Amino acid sequence: MPRSRVVLSVLAAAASVLLISGSAEALDDPQLPSAIFRATHNSYSGNVAGAKGSIASQLDHGIRFIELDIHDNGYATSNDYSIGHDSPGDQVDHTGNPASNLLRDWLNAINAWSTAHPTAAPIVVALDVKDNLTDNTSYAAGNLAALNEELVSVFGSRLYRAEDYPAGSPTVDALRGRVLALISGHAETRTLYKRDIGVNPAVAINGWGQVVEVHDSGSGALWYWTGRYGADGRVTWLRHGRYDSGVTPAVALNDNGDLVEVHQSQNNTTLWYRVGRLGADGEIAWGPSGQYDRGVLPTVRFTDAAGTRLREIHRSQSNSQNWQWAGMLNAAAKTVAWSGNATTGDARYDKATSTSGTSSVRVWTGADGPTPSQTLRVDTDRFAGDRIRYPQVAFDEFQQGDSAELRQGALFYAAKAGESSFITDARRAGRLVRGWDFDAASQATDPLANYPATNHPYATWYQNLLTQAGAVD
Repeated sequence: MPRSRVVLSVLAAAASVLLISGSAEALDDPQLPSAIFRATHNSYSGNVAGAKGSIASQLDHGIRFIELDIHDNGYATSNDYSIGHDSPGDQVDHTGNPASNLLRDWLNAINAWSTAHPTAAPIVVALDVKDNLTDNTSYAAGNLAALNEELVSVFGSRLYRAEDYPAGSPTVDALRGRVLALISGHAETRTLYKRDIGVNPAVAINGWGQVVEVHDSGSGALWYWTGRYGADGRVTWLRHGRYDSGVTPAVALNDNGDLVEVHQSQNNTTLWYRVGRLGADGEIAWGPSGQYDRGVLPTVRFTDAAGTRLREIHRSQSNSQNWQWAGMLNAAAKTVAWSGNATTGDARYDKATSTSGTSSVRVWTGADGPTPSQTLRVDTDRFAGDRIRYPQVAFDEFQQGDSAELRQGALFYAAKAGESSFITDARRAGRLVRGWDFDAASQATDPLANYPATNHPYATWYQNLLTQAGAVD
């Protein structure tokens, strides 16, 4: 063989060794979407449906994907969601598990195991939402703000938030000891977690950076969001709820956290107001609704530094003339004394924009990629186009057949184990993929789902397959 070919052959062999070595090192600590993990389907069902054992036993045996089906039945009395397949308690195995069906108890059990095993690979806790949470009209009724709060309060610093997921995927070792929450199940609920829709939005910000947004649904329901303007110049939205019926709302907010909201009735031209008090947690304690005039398109502002005097300007219901009222707030009684009704040549206030010092917020509606044109958006003096939505504490799952909205930006994909094309396409696209009801070796794909979620995790075929795939624990 000529010397040049020998040299090239040696160099090629050396390059191969380096590539293999590099691959081996990468496999020692793969990026999250490249890793394979043991996973169970309906993990709470233990040996009632399948052969899984308790949650702690599953985790002891290397399971790193736990699925809990949740319901909102009885939330008003228990202040918690309930575990179960078709209903609370259905197919729940309490042997070695919490004695109750309350979600918090099951999350605490997972958290206790995670705390005791700080070097374990990241645990995904999938919450398969079986009921519609979009009709839970307040935090107290168990809306998604309450679900967020429960996840944060249980897992604390171990919770790895979806909003913190970097553009470049973290490695498995970087996430050891952490918990990732995933919202699965009811599609409308998953969609609401990513965005909200409405019409006629209005906003107010005070000197402490507290923010209140109000809007109507387009069909007569009035809703609010409350939030906090942060040091980064973005608004973090804290609470969300329905507070009344009507259209075209507007809101004013003082530095004491007192707010005055005005709106028009849906079916006629009566004008109404409500007073509320904004708490540190973002919840609003509302006073009663009271009529103060007739007209359309009301707007309102505080006019003094103390935040007690108000001016309301609206348009006549019969022509283009604007009218005004002066108001005196009684915060303790949650009422306003209105006086001085008269015509005015002044324009109505810009209810969609509010400024305090150098901080400003503007609310509007517009599509964000595949979202509807009624998607609620917010600009600040430093950022434009953010969605008004729940903090992205949990990841939001995209399932086969879902809308383009749910696909947008999704990291976690899921389908039944037999849907091989969906699973392999998503894996090759760098997504984290779950195949549920993975109960036969013949369902294995190439590449394998990141989370082949089985009802029989201790079966020889499953153990051998996951070991050969290099499953991480």
